[in-house]
Amino acid sequence: MNTGSNTSGEAVAAEDRTGTDEAAAGRALGSRAPEFVRARRALHLSWQVGVFVVGLAVVVAGVAMLVLPGPGWVVIFGGMAIWATEFVWAQLVLRWTKRKVTEAAQRALDPKVRRRNIILTSIGVVIVAVLAGIYLYRFGLEMPWKIKDQ
Repeated sequence: MNTGSNTSGEAVAAEDRTGTDEAAAGRALGSRAPEFVRARRALHLSWQVGVFVVGLAVVVAGVAMLVLPGPGWVVIFGGMAIWATEFVWAQLVLRWTKRKVTEAAQRALDPKVRRRNIILTSIGVVIVAVLAGIYLYRFGLEMPWKIKDQ
């Protein structure tokens, strides 16, 4: 009789079985297709093929943007997010990626790491300035391809 409470209990149990921490387990793994699509096998398979093709097109466009102008990695992760609406493996990859990005952001905000990065950047700027000064002292404002043999 009380099937409504049973269903929500099963949903909570499904979230607990994902094997991830509570913050990442905000949603259960699996298809997010509408219920009427999931209820029909042929329609659900067509839905999955459509999601895969659209996600693949976005990922391929992102890979092309790695060598062409454009936000390649952002588009690739957008394609992964499209896949994650339907495929568990993509959901797991996105959870892992989010966790690693969060860890990297926390490490980057560490005062010791920031201090080290500032020192290394300063050393790099000084080296470039010294090299530019040597070049200007030796050749003036001549471009390298216009310098006469000495």
